[in-house]
Amino acid sequence: MNTVINQVETNEAEAKSHALVSYLLQLIGLFTAIPMLFGGIWAMVKRSSATGTIYHSHYTNAIRTFWWTLGWTIVGCIFLFAGIGFLVLGIVWLWALYRLVNGMAKIMADEPYPL
Repeated sequence: MNTVINQVETNEAEAKSHALVSYLLQLIGLFTAIPMLFGGIWAMVKRSSATGTIYHSHYTNAIRTFWWTLGWTIVGCIFLFAGIGFLVLGIVWLWALYRLVNGMAKIMADEPYPL
């Protein structure tokens, strides 16, 4: 019985750690770009191991944040020539920053991310 409880606690701790790594890589990626890709891939790879934990929603948040940020960044870059691209890129950056910081705050409080 004790072994089962220890396994569940270990799985939860690993899920939390991997979600934090994904969030941190994506936050760094907001300033340097490449780690954002690694953080998104990290969340996609590790998501299945978090099934059944309160941290599964954090992986969903990290993955959605990655893809939406990537998509809107491409749109913003296209519209740079029209003059509104900087506005789009600024809004995307602030939105991603909010989602990642909010996710980290929730994960540190051991709360699921509200989807």
